[in-house]
Amino acid sequence: MSAFLITFVGNLQDTDMNWLQLISNKRLGLEQYHQNRKDDRTEFQRDYDRLIFSAPFRRLQNKTQVFPLPGSIFVHNRLTHSLEVSSVGRSLGNDVARGLMQRHPELAGSHLTEAGAIVSAACLAHDLGNPPFGHSGERAIGTFFSEGKGRWLKDYRDPDSGDRLTEQEWDDLTHFEGNANAFRLLTHHFIGRRKGGFVMTYTTLASIVKYPFSSDLAGDHAKFGFFRSEIADYQRIADELGIPRRESEEGSYRYARHPFVYLVEAADDICYEIMDIEDAHKLKILNTEETQGLLLGFFDDERQRHIRETMLHVNDTNEQIVYLRSCVIGCLENECVKVFLEHEEEILEGTFEGTLIDHIGETPRAAYRACEKMAYAKIYRSKDVVDIELAGFQVITTLLDLMLEAVCHPEKAYSQLLINRVSQQYDIRAARLYDRTMAVLDYISGMTDVYALDLYRKINGTSLPVV
Repeated sequence: MSAFLITFVGNLQDTDMNWLQLISNKRLGLEQYHQNRKDDRTEFQRDYDRLIFSAPFRRLQNKTQVFPLPGSIFVHNRLTHSLEVSSVGRSLGNDVARGLMQRHPELAGSHLTEAGAIVSAACLAHDLGNPPFGHSGERAIGTFFSEGKGRWLKDYRDPDSGDRLTEQEWDDLTHFEGNANAFRLLTHHFIGRRKGGFVMTYTTLASIVKYPFSSDLAGDHAKFGFFRSEIADYQRIADELGIPRRESEEGSYRYARHPFVYLVEAADDICYEIMDIEDAHKLKILNTEETQGLLLGFFDDERQRHIRETMLHVNDTNEQIVYLRSCVIGCLENECVKVFLEHEEEILEGTFEGTLIDHIGETPRAAYRACEKMAYAKIYRSKDVVDIELAGFQVITTLLDLMLEAVCHPEKAYSQLLINRVSQQYDIRAARLYDRTMAVLDYISGMTDVYALDLYRKINGTSLPVV
């Protein structure tokens, strides 16, 4: 490390986190082999490439975002959503890095210049842990244990080992969360895979943990960042990057957020809210007048006049909405960069509250809230969306019920049939009850909508293999 960087670290000792330590290209699971490669790709670009070419990322193309997977009209799935979030995330990262280096020229030789690549990779990964059938899939898994057929597992004791779930492990199940599952997927040592899962860099991994605390602290909102099985991994990442642990009760874990989490979160917030409005217009859930009114609301009168004049040169209504949407995304991206830079000190201290969107200018913030209100009133309660949620609940709870019965009673003939169908990478024969249960969740949450539905039909005897 050069002398000016050492001096800069010393100047940051009054804050909880500092940029030099927060950005590390070491890889979880390969620390002893850490080296600077001699090619054109940085380690963070390698993270991006590993994700793009991975099977879990490809499977996102057949996972519901909000609306049912496309018929004649193409709407977003988890794959297209993740790619768009990654694109916005790259812009956020690059613009924030540019602003920070103007403010702190001492950082010019650091990894901060690669913020765009880091945030972009983290955005690609942020939904990898989501089960099939959209957010209803998460709810289906959590409520299966908290209020459904899975409640028996809380008091179950393995007849051979006497093993049972701890209170903290039970919290992991009843608060099942896609974000925590993404961190597990990227770090967990599945059978036959190298230690460290995807072997990602420390900073990319930290950037996806939106809720950096354990499940027993999830509360009513049911959000948390890592399962019990991955706490040691997150502790190692936090120690390496200088992310401070907050006060909490014994056995609980709470940390400050890595600053880049705010950028990943903002990219996701921007894309899902605005793209859901565009998709709703394509599906005629919202008419053109409603959609244009919502999107023009992000701008003052002068900017609105300029946008309307430009739209006169576009005849196709859908293309007018596309142009409007692009203007809104640009507006929100600029606003979020401004908020991040204005609140850099609070973010590094871990005292910044809320999301970046919560702090943007009054006009775009009011327009964003109007989009949220419309989405909940007309989009998320629309018949097609509710129907896919109902179907998802039935499919997922049925598969969970059968698979958990199988791993708890593997001696039964039907259990053996189910177990033999599961890929060997999932440790469903593990000695501990918690590990077997998590392996079942790994298996089911990794399914696409189509695969889960097909397996459900075969198990119920309504679909047979074609010979």
